[in-house]
Amino acid sequence: MYGNKVEICGINTASLPVLKEKEKTALLRQMREGDPTAREKLIKGNLRLVLSVIQRFSNRGENPDDLFQVGCIGLMKAIDNFDTGLMVKFSTYAVPMITGEIRRYLRDSCPVRVSRSLKDIAYRAMQMREQLTEKLQREPGVGELAEALSMDKQEVVMALESIADPISLYAPVFSDGGDTIYVMDQISDGQDDSSWIEEMSIRDALAGLSERERRIIYLRFFQGKTQMEVSSEIGISQAQVSRLEKGALAKVKGEV
Repeated sequence: MYGNKVEICGINTASLPVLKEKEKTALLRQMREGDPTAREKLIKGNLRLVLSVIQRFSNRGENPDDLFQVGCIGLMKAIDNFDTGLMVKFSTYAVPMITGEIRRYLRDSCPVRVSRSLKDIAYRAMQMREQLTEKLQREPGVGELAEALSMDKQEVVMALESIADPISLYAPVFSDGGDTIYVMDQISDGQDDSSWIEEMSIRDALAGLSERERRIIYLRFFQGKTQMEVSSEIGISQAQVSRLEKGALAKVKGEV
């Protein structure tokens, strides 16, 4: 079952059938011979395989029903393309197909915009990695991927990184049952969250001021000068400095 869920996409996971390897092989051959019912039996008999794969993506915050449906697409592709002459189990072939389909779905729904050309390179690299993994019986290195694709290492790395899922600053990286350590804790500069968020807000607010207003705020509050000193430095009257300062502060307070 997926996350203790009994039903997913209207299917009772507890009642899903499980096919033995010999049964899968027999159904695959029957399907190739034109049996219209064999494909449906293969799909139903391998839905537990889809469930086991989508468990790997349970921490992505995605709807499990959506992942299950996408995984089923990968399963059907595996069924349609599997060669019964291969000396491998069907599940060995199907799992990468299901996983790849889910990863493509997650990448395509990613909020970060990536160019189509870069995505194409990344997809080719992913496919080549699966092929080399099957051929070498191990995960290929970046150099091997680049050589197989006739590309530079940097180009392959950039493409693969461009489709990597963004990580939340509040994603947990360690927990021993007590306080949880988050990504934010690993990149902290010693200030608490509110301090740098406030600093960012102030910078954004100052960016909305005119050049003269920013100059006055900088001299008055960052260098501690009096209004008379500021008026002398920028060549306007103290009354003008006072008026511009009040207006600038009102704008900043409205933005922060």
